[in-house]
Amino acid sequence: CLDWAWHSSAERAPIGSVVSSPVAFDAPVTSVYLPLIGGGAAHLLREGDELAGLEQWIVAAAPGQLIKITPSHLRALGERLETLGQRCAGQLFVVGGEALPAATVALWRRISPDSRLVNEYGPTETVVGCVVHEAAQCLEEAGYCPIGKPIANTRIYLLDAHGEPVPQGATGELYIAGSGVARGYHGRAELTAERFLSDPFAGDPQARMYKSGDLARWRSDGSLDYLGRNDDQVKIRGFRIELGEVEAKLAQCHGVREAAVTAREDVPGHKRLVAYFVAGDGAPDAQSLRTKLQASLPEYMVPAAYVALERLPLTVNGK
Repeated sequence: CLDWAWHSSAERAPIGSVVSSPVAFDAPVTSVYLPLIGGGAAHLLREGDELAGLEQWIVAAAPGQLIKITPSHLRALGERLETLGQRCAGQLFVVGGEALPAATVALWRRISPDSRLVNEYGPTETVVGCVVHEAAQCLEEAGYCPIGKPIANTRIYLLDAHGEPVPQGATGELYIAGSGVARGYHGRAELTAERFLSDPFAGDPQARMYKSGDLARWRSDGSLDYLGRNDDQVKIRGFRIELGEVEAKLAQCHGVREAAVTAREDVPGHKRLVAYFVAGDGAPDAQSLRTKLQASLPEYMVPAAYVALERLPLTVNGK
């Protein structure tokens, strides 16, 4: 992963970085080690100073610095800079940890048109970043950016429940193979056997693949759309529903900047979908969202209720 990132991003000159995530988290693998192997420096922010400290650092930083950041943190930072009328020099943002809204990319095109945004996908079990997409090329006005294509020495399979590859456009579980796959979980043989499987497509009996639990689909250009977790699947009135698919459609609606969908059972025995969204320009109402979704989803996948929020709640890691 680091070797690929070096040749992709940093071999022309030493780069510096700022680390805004806890070092016990997997995100700093890139932002700590990549500068150090090339003669650069990594600047660690104090805990609790992730937003204000990063804002000050970016405004004053020379061009070409590396910032590893979640989409939610990137959006909050961009909104703050835009409110203050601040611009920043062209930097390298490596964005991961959750789906990247196209609206966030558009925001950063306005604030820092020379910055490079790399949308990165990859579990800790596969060296963190194994699928990437140049997000500055994401031209969608709504929805989420693709996670892209696998890096060198990485193979991606999208498989159905029977372990067979799914066709383009169909949803499948994402399996990761190649040299970046970890050996397993220390001291947890049963979980290792469940997640690290023999790779039947490699032609090598020793090859393994990692069962990610994530859902995705192939685009016509060979890149991947991330669709959420397979354990986010819910069953309502006998229908199985992937919440990530509903969220992706909701995020494409005009005026929706971020979206989350969950199944609630406020009345025992009566489960329903509830959509939460953060509005952008031209805030939509519940009826317009319902009408839009009815045009592209079957009725059982259309949320019954819609709740507007100022922002979606985040974990301590900014997801």
